[in-house]
Amino acid sequence: METAYFAGGCFWCVEAIFQRVDGVKSLTNGYCNGLSQNPSYEEVCSGQSEHAEVLKIDYDEQQISYAELLEVFVATHDPTSLNQQGGDRGTQYRSAVFYIDESQKQLAIALLGTIKNAVTEVTELDVFYAAEGYHQNYYNNNTNQPYCQLVILPKINKYFK
Repeated sequence: METAYFAGGCFWCVEAIFQRVDGVKSLTNGYCNGLSQNPSYEEVCSGQSEHAEVLKIDYDEQQISYAELLEVFVATHDPTSLNQQGGDRGTQYRSAVFYIDESQKQLAIALLGTIKNAVTEVTELDVFYAAEGYHQNYYNNNTNQPYCQLVILPKINKYFK
């Protein structure tokens, strides 16, 4: 089992996409690379903690490669948008790849180098904190919520058409 960490706006959106990708074994929404330990959602949303909303992806490298996960990541959010994805604005929504080894770093840099005006940061993972329980499996647990219908579902439908 291998692990990847991606930030592509609201972690609910990123999670809903990767739940539908073969080879992904488990997902955890959370926060990383900020100033405080074990931040709350409210702290992260304030923008003062400097954490990013991040999806931790545990995957089977025999079924899907890190490079393939990166391809899904860049195809399902806007890597050219600084600190914003759609209506979600703030540094917590930044586009970022948090790598855990040199191979992940180099693969991310290579792929992002092919995208004109990409602002996705490639940064070593410092520490990851799991988000509160109600943030986990959010789309599947809240499919009728307006945000899920208006923001997440169109992203799913666009990628998996």
